[in-house]
Amino acid sequence: MRAWLAPLGAVFGGATTLRAALYRRGVLADTRLGSPVISIGNLAMGGRGKTPLVELTATLLRDAGCPVAVLSRGHGGDFRGDLLVVGDGTRVLAEAAQAGDEPVMLARALPGVVVAVGRDRARAGRGVEAAMGPRVFVLDDGFQHLRLARDLDIVCVDAGDLRERPLPAGVLREPPSALGRAHLIVVSGEEEDAARAAGDALSQRFGPARVVRARRCPAGFFDLAGAPARAPARPFLLTGIARPERVVADLAAQGLPLAGQAAFADHHRFRPDEIEAVGRQAERSGADAIVTTAKDAVRLPVAGSALPVLVWRVRCAVDDEARFRARLLGAGGGA
Repeated sequence: MRAWLAPLGAVFGGATTLRAALYRRGVLADTRLGSPVISIGNLAMGGRGKTPLVELTATLLRDAGCPVAVLSRGHGGDFRGDLLVVGDGTRVLAEAAQAGDEPVMLARALPGVVVAVGRDRARAGRGVEAAMGPRVFVLDDGFQHLRLARDLDIVCVDAGDLRERPLPAGVLREPPSALGRAHLIVVSGEEEDAARAAGDALSQRFGPARVVRARRCPAGFFDLAGAPARAPARPFLLTGIARPERVVADLAAQGLPLAGQAAFADHHRFRPDEIEAVGRQAERSGADAIVTTAKDAVRLPVAGSALPVLVWRVRCAVDDEARFRARLLGAGGGA
């Protein structure tokens, strides 16, 4: 943590707390859709397992018979209009350069679920309702998007977030006290002892009924068309995500030592020449495949490589899934 920036972090944290209070007291007005809204967000910047939890939430609602739409702001995409339908439940209609990588990834992973993008998600939600009828809206990265009223507020927290500070002194968008307005706090973390301690501390502060433990689970390797693939013996890892060390740990847990690694910035737009250079580097390292993530795969340009490109996928699993599903259906079952 950048301790010398702590005063600025305190100012930033105070400003976000004041903004939330103004919405809570009605000084700033929120907008309510005609359909239920379930928000899933982060306390901190990036890499907290939010997107896999969005996928799990939409899947549980869809499989329970609810019509579902995911609303995203489309981070990293060029779209600036009111509504872009990224996936209509049967087809993926937009590319990552336009919609952002996470919406396209979700549209590919969630058949039967509408995925839409709009900076003003209240306006985007009304557009989806008008075109496709009422449904349960899952608001991706919505904890700070207070302009849109929600029926269930879910926040993803890494065990280390409780020791962090607000920006710019740390990585928090809001101070930990903001968790008080969450209905469910989903705790993640690779270190079991740290995650358990964080869950216990949050249970004592906010009550055990509001705390859920989430785990990162392997889903396996797939080719770029989505078909299951055999695990490589010596993978070369290509990423453009916030926390590539998680994927390194995933592969190590599968007994797959890396032949090499190329890590780009989060949401990086890969160029063909970069992919060709990575391919040459992977060949020199003795790798038998280039491995990337589902989020990165939607940003890969067409580029020749002598090595196959495989996608490593993970899924989110929550402890006591029945209780988690009941909370979702309690909030969204009226759609």
